[in-house]
Amino acid sequence: MIKAGILVIALGLCALLAFHWVGSSVDEHGILHEPFALLPIGSTLLVAGLLAVVIAIRHSIDRRQGVAMPNPILTGQRVLITQADIFMGPVLCEVFARHGATIIANSDSLLEADAPAAIVAQAGRIDVLVANLAIPAPTTPATEVSEDEWHDTFAALVDPLPRLFRAVLPAMVERQAGKILVMGSAAALRGMKRTSTYSAARGAQLAYVQSVGVEVAAHNIQVNAIAQNFVDNPTYFPPEVQANPRFQERLKREVPLGRLVGAHEDAEFAAYLCSASANCFVGQVFPVCGGWVPR
Repeated sequence: MIKAGILVIALGLCALLAFHWVGSSVDEHGILHEPFALLPIGSTLLVAGLLAVVIAIRHSIDRRQGVAMPNPILTGQRVLITQADIFMGPVLCEVFARHGATIIANSDSLLEADAPAAIVAQAGRIDVLVANLAIPAPTTPATEVSEDEWHDTFAALVDPLPRLFRAVLPAMVERQAGKILVMGSAAALRGMKRTSTYSAARGAQLAYVQSVGVEVAAHNIQVNAIAQNFVDNPTYFPPEVQANPRFQERLKREVPLGRLVGAHEDAEFAAYLCSASANCFVGQVFPVCGGWVPR
């Protein structure tokens, strides 16, 4: 499109130059002729070409930033996003809404046993559940992990899942349609020092998704997970972390992509997994981490 715009601009310039080159002439009857028609033609071509180039450049920038072109793949879907104010919540709400979904953004605590059922009941019909769960990752050495740390981490990241699933699945089974996506972590797929508690909890999430995913697949319900790391988000990679030169060196050393995965890139993939185009995926875990883990 950029090449076409440049070509149109060139044609416009040629038309304007032709006006000056041709100049005025007097015919045999003494009538003055000037090629004024070339002026509006040249001006129109210039404007059209410039617009084409600007639009093409804007689309190119959007693609590089992971901002998709308008393509409402979730039109008519009611999507419940938990903890919508942290982790991937804000960008998920933005991207899913742009794809036509009706967003039910919930920021209530899920720590109480009856909280998930109450949230689901209040939401009404739910076509898609996005379980977005996050806490600051503990970095305690394995030999020093306390009972409280272990319990609290699993209470925040693992315990809400079966409660949420029990609340949304009966209606999905009745309709023979539904999608559940868990925003998990690639920390469960690659060993890291001083993350035993966090990695174990994230691993439990993925194991639960794989089991339930194959169990409910026959009801046309797709349950999957994104296992992410090195994805731009305010919970785990706030601006002050990203600005640290040591972190930038770590990115280049550990992440083949050489940069953080864009928040919109991640959210666009999540939207795809929650769309009808992804009906073939059941009980699967998709790493989104710039190649930090290969599977």
